[in-house]
Amino acid sequence: MTVAVMWEARAVAGRGEELLAWVRGHEFPGNPVRREILRAPQDRVLVITWWDAPYDAELPELPEPDEELVARAVHRWRFESVG
Repeated sequence: MTVAVMWEARAVAGRGEELLAWVRGHEFPGNPVRREILRAPQDRVLVITWWDAPYDAELPELPEPDEELVARAVHRWRFESVG
């Protein structure tokens, strides 16, 4: 089974590049099948990792960045492949 773990944060206005650099500098313990980093307006950064694991497996995730870097709490979602 493939599980996708999504992590999304919104930086404080004008600090999107810093948040993006923070995400790029973070290494996961373990190797996801795939990792993709995306950005969107309003200084939002999204990270999706794909894992060959059961849906309820304990998987590494990005932590919360320093609170002065983000405008709100990080959002996290987990999905399983159904294709």
